[in-house]
Amino acid sequence: MSSFPTRPEVVRASLPSRVAGRMSRMGWVDVVVAAAVLVLLYATLRVGQGTTVRFATGQNVHVDTDPGQLPYDAARSLLRMFVALAASTVFTFVYAYAAARSRRLERILIPALDILQSVPVLGFLTVAVTGFIALFPGSMLGLECASIFAIFTSQAWNMTFGFYHSLTSLPRELDELSRSFRFTRWMRFWKVELPAGAIGLVWNGMMSFGGGWFFLVASEAISVNNRDYALPGVGSYAGAAIADGDLGKIGWAIVTMAVMVIGVNFLFWRPLTAWVEKFKNEQSEASEVQRSYVLDFLRRSHWPELAGRLLRPVGRGLARAGRILGTDDRPLFTDRRRQHTGDIAFAVVAGGMILWGLIDLFGYLRDRTGLGVFAEPLLLGLATLARVVVVVVGATLVWVPIGVRIGFSPKLTRIAQPLVQILASFPANFLFPLAVWFFLRTGLSLDVGGVLLMALGAQWYILFNTIAGAMSIPTDLREAMDDLGIAGWQRWRRLILPGIFPSYVTGGITASGGAWNASIVSEIVPFGATTLTATGLGAYISHATAHGDFPRLIAGVAVMSLYVVGLNRLFWRRLYRLAETRYAA
Repeated sequence: MSSFPTRPEVVRASLPSRVAGRMSRMGWVDVVVAAAVLVLLYATLRVGQGTTVRFATGQNVHVDTDPGQLPYDAARSLLRMFVALAASTVFTFVYAYAAARSRRLERILIPALDILQSVPVLGFLTVAVTGFIALFPGSMLGLECASIFAIFTSQAWNMTFGFYHSLTSLPRELDELSRSFRFTRWMRFWKVELPAGAIGLVWNGMMSFGGGWFFLVASEAISVNNRDYALPGVGSYAGAAIADGDLGKIGWAIVTMAVMVIGVNFLFWRPLTAWVEKFKNEQSEASEVQRSYVLDFLRRSHWPELAGRLLRPVGRGLARAGRILGTDDRPLFTDRRRQHTGDIAFAVVAGGMILWGLIDLFGYLRDRTGLGVFAEPLLLGLATLARVVVVVVGATLVWVPIGVRIGFSPKLTRIAQPLVQILASFPANFLFPLAVWFFLRTGLSLDVGGVLLMALGAQWYILFNTIAGAMSIPTDLREAMDDLGIAGWQRWRRLILPGIFPSYVTGGITASGGAWNASIVSEIVPFGATTLTATGLGAYISHATAHGDFPRLIAGVAVMSLYVVGLNRLFWRRLYRLAETRYAA
């Protein structure tokens, strides 16, 4: 007679058997998703082969402006953009988390971030091109890395500022919940902190991606030290067409850019913005939610769930590594004497390194040109500062009400998102022919007209962050305001302004830095044989970069950093503290 166990036993299937069980239930949707991924990988490998060809630094640069070359150029540009976006996301997580969770590091990292976002793309390119070419001699990979690094510098700072702010203004109930459940730092980050900042992170990522498009010409067609470098891409194609004054080819570049932006929005950003809706902190479900056909299709597939199961051991391994390294066991509070001693030691070491660097820098400038080299950029900076103020104030008055309206309406968001993405991603360089024609016909000076070109690269930060802030306002609070009959200015004062204020501050500080950066391409407008130049710091830096005048380039970048950091310290940082203390959820 057979015997039976006295108590039930649960037999858990192994991971390979569970994976095999999932795969056996896959249908035609899974086949389509798998085929799309394989095609994407194949296209990436094919396009990536062109990044490792031989390259001689002294060879003449020729950009093929045949319209039939545009599909390949578009693929190369897209590959650079997404590699830079991946690097910016990793940088954001590491840098923002370190600044938000370490009081000592915050005192160094956040002012450093102010300086980094104030350094123009051309300032990074001057060093990056020389360094990466030396790192990969005789290979196109050096120029590729320099271009990707330039795009990275136009994306990372905005994303980092936004995520840092979401970490410092974490809702109190979520913070208390994670502490009461004794979450490890790894669990707290993935279960609490990242979801709380997901909406702002995605919208800031979208805006930063647009910023990368804006500087695509500068990052693919590089002029440094009287030497021209170019990479296959839509940016270099447009730059060559603008230099030739060929309106037809410029039109093809514009059409290609529009197709790229719409395609990336439909296949990538729209699914992400619809997916992060689930992280909205609210008590009741919204009557309308964002939809994405791509996301709906992916949800019908088993691949995302299967990928999550396969990656789960990786997360457990990283959490275990954190416990081994002791990062999950650090006390929340340390002894005040130890804390004070550590602060002094940290300040001495960091201050000593900064002081040594400044002494060496001033010595270099004194030997080359003298310290009087700072006088001209300081005066020119005042003209650019006036344009920056006009751009930020004008963008605030125009785009904050529009951004709130878009963020409150999922239907309007579906319509406006691709349109705004196209406008935000449109490089100012593509408008140079129209700008030159308009300024010459109307007699408008570039000193005034440059404000419009600067706005193309800066105003969208305010719009995108306002949309993200409006979308983060819980639906139940809006419905409560409707039930109480609160509308007009009272609704703005009690609900909308407090709800969007933290996001607006992030948008304002990055718009300010973006306007300074955009001055590089907005204060010198070339088209064919005609070049218009405005009085300002951006034109000064652009001229120094093109002629390889490193002392004046260093002076210009240093002065621009001084203006940006000073503006942030005196104005934006005070608003940041107000957002953290008064308007944190």
